[in-house]
Amino acid sequence: MIRQLDRVEARVLGSLLEKQQATPENYPLTMNALLLACNQKTSREPVTDYSETDIEDALARLRQEKLVWKVTGARVPRWDHNFEGVLTLSREAKAIFTVLLLRGPQTLAELRTRTERLHAFESPDEIETTLRVLAGREEPLVRQLERMPGQKETRWAHLLCGEPEIPTFDEAPARSRQHAGSGLEDRLAALEATVERLESELLELKRVLGA
Repeated sequence: MIRQLDRVEARVLGSLLEKQQATPENYPLTMNALLLACNQKTSREPVTDYSETDIEDALARLRQEKLVWKVTGARVPRWDHNFEGVLTLSREAKAIFTVLLLRGPQTLAELRTRTERLHAFESPDEIETTLRVLAGREEPLVRQLERMPGQKETRWAHLLCGEPEIPTFDEAPARSRQHAGSGLEDRLAALEATVERLESELLELKRVLGA
């Protein structure tokens, strides 16, 4: 089992995982692309404003754990993750972990919606089965949380940063209001992925045409 990660390390790792699955044509990521991914305004809870130094320091620590690699040889160095290699995870588990790392505790319904760009789960049951496998490992990687006041479903959280913070009774309604707008955020995230893909295709077309 790897050591407990801090929030910056979790955001870096989650961002690398997301971009590898959602926009593989732009992966591995340059430092600038990784910084933008960590601080993007959609599909992130909380939204952050990390500096390049924050990301560089986190990468150095993750590299010591063999969770990331620096890819050289190109004009600009790029960064790749080794997440499923270190933790021996399936593609299904990797998709779930990506969302948990980037957005915190999630219900099964939220996970199904927010993993659509990463992996095509057939049903919420498949997601729950994957989660229970992760929770049942010798060193559990996820945990099912108690239901919050005002919530109909329980949520699941990853344990790579230690035990998740449980909102107080006063914080729970605020979180419910925050999630009320999550559908719009998910649509914006899908649009962002489409724009990234189109930009990549345009750059490739320009390269082929010699522009």
